Amino acid sequence: MADPKKYERIAFVAGQSTEAQQALAQLVAQYGNRDPEDADVVVALGGDGLMLQTLHANMRSGKPIYGMHRGTVGFLMNEFSTLHLQERLEAARMTVINPLLMRATDIHGKVHVHHAINEVALFRQTHQAARLRILIDEQERMAELAADGILVATPAGSTAYNLSVQGPIIPINAALLALTPISAFRPRRWRGALLPNSAFVIIEVLECDKRPVAAVADHDEARDVRRVEIISDKTISIRMLFDPGHSLEERILSEQFGV
Repeated sequence: MADPKKYERIAFVAGQSTEAQQALAQLVAQYGNRDPEDADVVVALGGDGLMLQTLHANMRSGKPIYGMHRGTVGFLMNEFSTLHLQERLEAARMTVINPLLMRATDIHGKVHVHHAINEVALFRQTHQAARLRILIDEQERMAELAADGILVATPAGSTAYNLSVQGPIIPINAALLALTPISAFRPRRWRGALLPNSAFVIIEVLECDKRPVAAVADHDEARDVRRVEIISDKTISIRMLFDPGHSLEERILSEQFGV
């Protein structure tokens, strides 16, 4: 039997919208509000953008994160209610995800290190297509990709930007990453690849002075990169809580059937 006081100390964070701030005031009046460092659980009130910010902010804390939808897009959120919150937290199912670690080196030799929960994406910075060389586990797999860019997505991020550029949806518990081109010009029919989540992905930018490329890990950007290294960071485990029947695994499965 679960400890009834397991999630007694709750830290609330909220987006800036009126809806989110009203929800924050209601919940704090009802349950109090702890500092995240002193809390058993962090409850995020907003949309997926706020949820991603909360996951990043608490990435190394080991504390479970539970989201309630008070924003625009709410794929990562549970339904909002002020009732029986502690009981809902006790009954919630946990999903554990590992973020991607991006190490991008720019043309000046500066190294940019960031984590991504959804994806690491490379984009052309000008009107000219990017020319990219792709290596997997330090073995060349594609000598040249001409495209607007390319991304590496986690299962959690596979239904986000990855899906919008025709990438595959990956079940949340699958030990896979999606490598997906963005508007590939050559090879024209290449749709990308599924990689084991142990893969070490290296993307080298060809003609980086003439055809500049930016690398973005969720919302952290490095510009004018010449080499980007990406790997799943198994040293960090992020714990997310979802109501029974509305797990992230179920939502990703439903997306594949257009539900």
